[in-house]
Amino acid sequence: MVELANITESLIKGDEASVIRLVQTALAEGAKPAEILNRGLIEGMNVVGERMENGDIFIPEVLLSARCMTAAVNILKPLLGAGEVGLAGKIVIGTVKGDLHDIGKSLVRLMLESVGFEIVDLGVDVTPEKFVQAVKEKNANLVPMSALLTTTKPIMKLTIEAIKESGLRDRVKVMVGGAPVTSKFAKDIGADGYARHGYGVLSAQYANRKRMRPLG
Repeated sequence: MVELANITESLIKGDEASVIRLVQTALAEGAKPAEILNRGLIEGMNVVGERMENGDIFIPEVLLSARCMTAAVNILKPLLGAGEVGLAGKIVIGTVKGDLHDIGKSLVRLMLESVGFEIVDLGVDVTPEKFVQAVKEKNANLVPMSALLTTTKPIMKLTIEAIKESGLRDRVKVMVGGAPVTSKFAKDIGADGYARHGYGVLSAQYANRKRMRPLG
């Protein structure tokens, strides 16, 4: 019988082939998909997040684990009932206008996708108007924005103002993150949440709120 702890350990190691094999074997042996997801996979990502927070691992290792998670969830998704994957709404994500940095945003997208969120990735150099358009068209209720350059931080405020002027602010939550962004800055521009790094955005979905927190 496959121990869920073995799935957890393989995911932490970033061993995709092993994770896929163990998940398939666990299913064949009668394990419930939701149990594999929650006690095997999500538990592993919690450990990955803690190790990244402590500086024990870095983005390349986190990406490997996140890809394992995505591969495993693709196997489980058709077997899970409605709501079991944890879908919380539609997310429009992007790096703000003038900034071409992609790694943090892509990490957030990859991990949120892996637990069943519907993601619209606008890419980099995204104007406030494009954010607004996507929120309208996709009926999104969460907008994470990323910036790595100090010079592009003000675009976050302009984007929030554009969302407000469009009449959509009451229905969408805005989170901001990136190296130059601080909790105070996020609060000052009217964001709803802030994360120090990419994993922080996801941690709230795993009931681990040390890195992504509401403001105020």
